Amino acid sequence: MTREERRAAHLETVYHYAGDVAGSDLLKREEEVPQHGSVSCYQHSLAVTVMSVRLASSLRLRVDMESMIKGALLHDYYLYDWRKEDTTRREHGFGHARRALANADRDFELTPIARDVIEKHMFPLNPEMPRYKESVVVSVADKICATKEVCRFLSAKAKDTAARRRFAPQAAGR
Repeated sequence: MTREERRAAHLETVYHYAGDVAGSDLLKREEEVPQHGSVSCYQHSLAVTVMSVRLASSLRLRVDMESMIKGALLHDYYLYDWRKEDTTRREHGFGHARRALANADRDFELTPIARDVIEKHMFPLNPEMPRYKESVVVSVADKICATKEVCRFLSAKAKDTAARRRFAPQAAGR
């Protein structure tokens, strides 16, 4: 199976277990919320969800797939741009999981596992330990995806800066 086929199979799993959440207009509001670099919160949430399915499958973990997927989709359902709101990065880092859980509880039906996934995904920044293995899987998947997104952003920024430096002296000499 190719990488693209595996990703398609993982996405199919996501929509099988949580198509109601993944396709909802409520979740799609995350498309307007920036996350890491040029990645939207929706793109990040979907990437974390697919990575969670991938990790659980690769590790052959017996998980409550529906709860894990719903929690992963909604783990950053805080619905504000923390770069513009009157909040510091520290406040966002420590508090957005609670806000995401409050919003998700308001808009969707959640199991205790899905609630724990959302609330504890920032472990160890938020010091309360995850209660379920699904929460641990999503927390790890979140860190993998966030790291990839930030590295892509920084790499693109560094390439852009290097290109500007390379061409700036030529432009100035004309």
